[in-house]
Amino acid sequence: MADNKSGRDKQARDAERRQRERDIDAELERGDEVQPPVDAGELGDLEAELEVLTFPATGRDIVAAVGDRTIESVEESYTLGELIPETDEETFDSPDAVRVLVQRPTVAAAMKRIVEASKTLSNTEFSWSQRKAYETTFEELEAIDADDDDEGIRAISDWVTEQIHDKEKLPSSRGVRRQAAKFCRANGYQVRNDEWLGI
Repeated sequence: MADNKSGRDKQARDAERRQRERDIDAELERGDEVQPPVDAGELGDLEAELEVLTFPATGRDIVAAVGDRTIESVEESYTLGELIPETDEETFDSPDAVRVLVQRPTVAAAMKRIVEASKTLSNTEFSWSQRKAYETTFEELEAIDADDDDEGIRAISDWVTEQIHDKEKLPSSRGVRRQAAKFCRANGYQVRNDEWLGI
């Protein structure tokens, strides 16, 4: 491969795609842990419906094909249209990638809001690593207290979208973690320095 901008960009995209595939595989292996709140049978039915699509598929393609499909979680029902960003920039390599996304519907709904809000920004790339850091922050908030109706996820996704609209930029991953830690401490949740939110 030529050592020019195009070649380096392709190498970076390939490396990012391989990392996403590794993360999806790891997430699927952990699927039987405390999470997910969505029944495995429900996810199997969803994968069968996704077979009508050619992968990789964009979020817009998935929403157009099966966006009205309902996913039942432990707490409430969601449609795929509420969980998957309806953009051409958001791509899914396989049905497994969609399955991993919908396993944690409150996190997926928060990320959808942020991804779609970030599309209003000009000259801003929402990198995969930054997105993964946001998701990890939301997953940590979800794990803090299962009985809090995911109030922390809503509060931080509101804060991020406000930052996008008011400051016209994406907050840094560290800034999102810091805001999440403030929320936790203000609401009586202990956050240790050696934890993800411990900033």
